[in-house]
Amino acid sequence: MERAFPGPWSWWPVTREVLGGLVVCGLAALLQAADSGGWPSGAVVGISGVLFLLRRGLPGPVLVVAAAGVGGPSGFLPLLVAAGYSAGRRITKPWHAPAYFAAGFVLNLAMGVLQNRRDHFPLPALFGICVVGYLLVGVLPALFGRYRAQRSALLDSLRERNEQLVRERVMIAHQARLRERHRIAQDMHDSLGHQLALIAVHTGALEVDRTLGERQREAVGVLRQAATGAMRELRQVVGLLREDAAPAAGGVDAIDRLVESSQAAGTQVELRHEGTPRELAAAVGHAAYRIAQEGLTNAHKHAPGAPIVVTVRHERDAVIVEVVNGPGGDGTSAVSGGQGLTGLRERARLLGGVVQAGGLPDGGFRLGGRLPYASDGALAAVPEDEELQALADRLIGPEKRRRSPALGCALGAGAVLAVVGVVAAVGILMFISSMRDATVSTKLYDSIEVGQSEEAVNGRLPVGSDFLTGEFKQIGPPVPDGAHCRWFAGDVPSGPEGNQDVVRFCFKDGVLVEKQHFQGKV
Repeated sequence: MERAFPGPWSWWPVTREVLGGLVVCGLAALLQAADSGGWPSGAVVGISGVLFLLRRGLPGPVLVVAAAGVGGPSGFLPLLVAAGYSAGRRITKPWHAPAYFAAGFVLNLAMGVLQNRRDHFPLPALFGICVVGYLLVGVLPALFGRYRAQRSALLDSLRERNEQLVRERVMIAHQARLRERHRIAQDMHDSLGHQLALIAVHTGALEVDRTLGERQREAVGVLRQAATGAMRELRQVVGLLREDAAPAAGGVDAIDRLVESSQAAGTQVELRHEGTPRELAAAVGHAAYRIAQEGLTNAHKHAPGAPIVVTVRHERDAVIVEVVNGPGGDGTSAVSGGQGLTGLRERARLLGGVVQAGGLPDGGFRLGGRLPYASDGALAAVPEDEELQALADRLIGPEKRRRSPALGCALGAGAVLAVVGVVAAVGILMFISSMRDATVSTKLYDSIEVGQSEEAVNGRLPVGSDFLTGEFKQIGPPVPDGAHCRWFAGDVPSGPEGNQDVVRFCFKDGVLVEKQHFQGKV
C-alpha cells in the first residue's frame, strides 16, 4: 500500500492529486463521448482515475497499461500524458524507463492493429499514427518529467552545498571574532595591568612614607593590596587568553613604524596625519593600529608594487584611519581573505565604531575605520551585529523558501497544455490539408467523362489520402471486373442519417470505365 501511494500526504499533495484526477477523468469523459469505439464511458473514466492515483507509486506499470489503452478508446489519452510525465520523473534506473516505454509502444501498436480490424486503416498509416501519437502523448511528457526531476536534484544539491558554505563561513567568521576578542582582552590586560602596577608601586612608596600617619599608611596599604590583588586576578582571568607568539599591538604612534617598515621593503607608502592629535584610549589606539596593519598587509598581498596612502585623521569626536592602495600589477583589485576584516569589524563594533572595505573604480582598494575617542561602555552596550545573520538570510533564506507548489503545478500544467495545443494545431492543419487532397467537388466530378484516359483524369484529380478514404472501399456498388478504382470524399453535406458522400473513379486498360457518386454509412 505504501509503495502504491508514496507520501508525504500533506494537504497540498492531496489537493493536487484530487484536482489532477478530476482533470484527467473529465478529459477522458469528453474524449470518450466523441469516440465510437464501444467502450463504456464510465469504465474508461473509472480506470483512468484509479491508474492516475497509482502512477506515483507504480509509474512503469501504469505507463504500460495507459499506452495499451490508448490503442483502443481515445479516452485514455489524458491518462497517458500523466503516466508519461510520472514515469519520466520517477523511474531513475538506467534501463527501466526505456524498457517500460518500449513495452508500452508494443502494446499500443498491438491494440491499434486489433482496432484496425474494424476501422480498416492502411497498416503504414496506422504505424505512423501510433509512432507520432506515442512520441507526442507519452514520450514528450516523460522528457519534461525527466527534466524536472534532474533540475530538482541539481537545485537540492546546490542548495545543500550553499548551506554548507554559509555554515563554514559563519564558523570562520565566529572564530575570527573570538580571536579578535582574545586580542582585545590581551590589550586590556597589558594596558590595565600597567596602570595597576603603577598604582601598586606608588601606594607601596606611600606606605613607607614617614610623613604619613598610622591610619593613612594603613589605608594606603589596603589600597596597595587591592591593586596587587586586582592585577593578579586580571592576569589569571585574561592572561590565559594570550598567545605566546602573538605580537603586542601598538597605538596610533606605532603606525609610523609600520609605514617605515613597508618603505624599507621597497613599497611606495605615503603617511598622512590630519587634524590635531588627541590622546586616545588604549583600546582605540590598538584598533587604529590594527586597521592600518590589516590594510598594509592586504595591499602587500593582493596588489604588490601598487602605491599606498595611509591617512590618520583626527576629527572632532573620532579618529579615522584609512588605507588606500592602487590597482595591482595584473589589474586585479585587492580583496581580503575575510577573517582579518571580520576581526576588525568586531573590534570596532565593540568600541562603538565602524570599519568599511571595498574596491575603487580604478581597480584599487580602500580599508577605513572610524573609531570614537571614548567608547562610553560600548564594549558592553553595543548589541551583537547582525552581519552574519544577514549573510545567512541572504544566501540561505531565499533558497529555503521553495517555490509555491501551486505556481509549480500551474507552470507544469501550462507547459504540458501548450505542447498539447501546438500538437493539436499541427494535427488540425494536417487533417485539413488531407481533407482537401481527398475531396472532389461536384463541379469537377461532372466535368470528368467516362472514356477519358487514366492519365488525363488523374491529372485533374487531387492526390488523395488512403488514411481518410480507406473505409470507403467497404461501401458502394461493386467494382467492375478487372478495374482498379480511386475513392474520394464528395462535397455534398451528410444526410440526416450521417451518411458519407463518396466519389469513385474506376479505370481499366488506361481508360476511365466508370464513375460513381453515392452516399453510405462508414
